[in-house]
Amino acid sequence: MRDPYAILGVRRNARQEEIKAAWRSVAKAIHPDHNQNDPLATERFAEAGRAYELLRDPVRRSRYDWARREAELRRMEAMKAKMRGAEAFDEPVGAETAEDAVSRIFGVEPQASGPRPGPAAARPTEKAADPKPEATAEAKPESPKAELPVSRRSAAPATELVAAIVRRIRDRITRSAEKVPDLAVDLPVSVDEVMNRARLSVELPDGETAKVAIPLGARDGEVIRLKEQGYRVAGMTRGDVVVTLRIAQDGPFRTRGLDLVTTLPVSLQDAVLGCEMPIETPNGPVAVIVPAWSGSDREIRIAGKGMGGADGERGDLIVELRLVLHEKPDDRITDLMRAQRDGLYL
Repeated sequence: MRDPYAILGVRRNARQEEIKAAWRSVAKAIHPDHNQNDPLATERFAEAGRAYELLRDPVRRSRYDWARREAELRRMEAMKAKMRGAEAFDEPVGAETAEDAVSRIFGVEPQASGPRPGPAAARPTEKAADPKPEATAEAKPESPKAELPVSRRSAAPATELVAAIVRRIRDRITRSAEKVPDLAVDLPVSVDEVMNRARLSVELPDGETAKVAIPLGARDGEVIRLKEQGYRVAGMTRGDVVVTLRIAQDGPFRTRGLDLVTTLPVSLQDAVLGCEMPIETPNGPVAVIVPAWSGSDREIRIAGKGMGGADGERGDLIVELRLVLHEKPDDRITDLMRAQRDGLYL
């Protein structure tokens, strides 16, 4: 895979929000359904998906960045050694198999470290003793080339090398093209829809529509995964849709976990003397008792009147008091406040 940052067109220090937005834009632009005349559309879409899967995971992204830096350092060291005229082929090394050759070419560690079978392993040397005397008498003298030490690695047979390359490419395609990357979308919902566990429709970037059932006890930021309802690509398992609930906080009720938060306006008299006021909630009418001498910074908590949770627990209703004045000035209240500030006067 090419540089995942270059594939998505983001900087190396890009935030997760930028990476997510870039993936959605690229996926929509290069999706095979929108590029049916492009024979490489599926391959480019899968490549972009692999790049997004790598960069969306902080752990995998950190490992990639570290490996890229290490590879760059190794390349710089190799260039310096070459400039100094270092001898790179003076140490004899044992024969290598086709799998080892492919691993060396593609920069992958060999999969096994046991004895390496091959024609080179059975080749006799000058110091090797043949256990069969009759074979010694019939053995032909080795050519001058066989007496020379192996300078680096013995070359693997061409047929084995080609077969190993084909296996490696086939394995890589199988591993990387198993599943299309997930499609992340946000779903705005109201408090009533959450409490009534509504079944809503969400429109996907590719024009399709998916049904989302809000689970019991859903909270703001809750993630719902719809299995195999995401992007479709031929030859790959269909991806998931990852829906994030965004509960609207601009209505009469807001959410704080499972708690419902609302604002109750009270007059100056009610704030000073106290009162009992009914309010309408998603769970029905509730009587709120405002204690005497309550300020605007006071919260009244009514237990068990919030939203229900998945484990049977229930949140509270939190009433925030807001002190308000009458629309028209009240002369009596004005005189009282002036007397409190300036003292009694006629």
